[in-house]
Amino acid sequence: MIENFNMNFNKKVFVNTGIETWIESPANNVLRIPLERESAESGHTTSLVRYLPETKFKEHLHPLGEEIYVLEGIFSDEEGDYPAGTYIRNPPGTRHAPFSRDGCLIFVKLNQFDPNDTENVRIVTREQGWRQGHGNLLVYPLHSFGTQNTALVKWPAREVFLPHTHFGGEEIFVIEGTFMDEHGIYPKYSWLRSPHMSQHHPRVEEETVILVKTGHLLE
Repeated sequence: MIENFNMNFNKKVFVNTGIETWIESPANNVLRIPLERESAESGHTTSLVRYLPETKFKEHLHPLGEEIYVLEGIFSDEEGDYPAGTYIRNPPGTRHAPFSRDGCLIFVKLNQFDPNDTENVRIVTREQGWRQGHGNLLVYPLHSFGTQNTALVKWPAREVFLPHTHFGGEEIFVIEGTFMDEHGIYPKYSWLRSPHMSQHHPRVEEETVILVKTGHLLE
């Protein structure tokens, strides 16, 4: 059983999932790489999850919500089919019975919502959704609540950003390309979490897309 794994939010954490070992979940045909986990079966959890073809879950409850980004394949539930590039938020207290006909890869965060954050979100990201960000960055806003903000950020090749500080911390999952800063190099499907008031000077050499969440690590 994995308990209190990467749960020190005052510590910078980096996981290159490309070199990690997939472990079996209690559900048939589901593999996962735990990134942060309060306990093996419940509580605050962040994971990379792979559904093998013809995977089906029984209907289940998410007491404090579920946040999903579909990386590969098609993830489905009783409300519809969600291709790669889809962002999903299931609010606290919701239930669903997910499945995948042909298999999929998803980034999942469980039981981390404010109880008052009740917005149900389904966004299939497309090229026309990008907005101009700082410098040459493009930003695709996904969700905001209180101090928390979640977005996709597209970096053009050889972009260097200003050194900056993250109030409330920052969490990044690299979707495409390679993200870099003075602390390390983070290839595709890497996950990194930086604490409240942490600083860095990020850059890229190739076009890179990251899923970014900020302002949620104040406790």
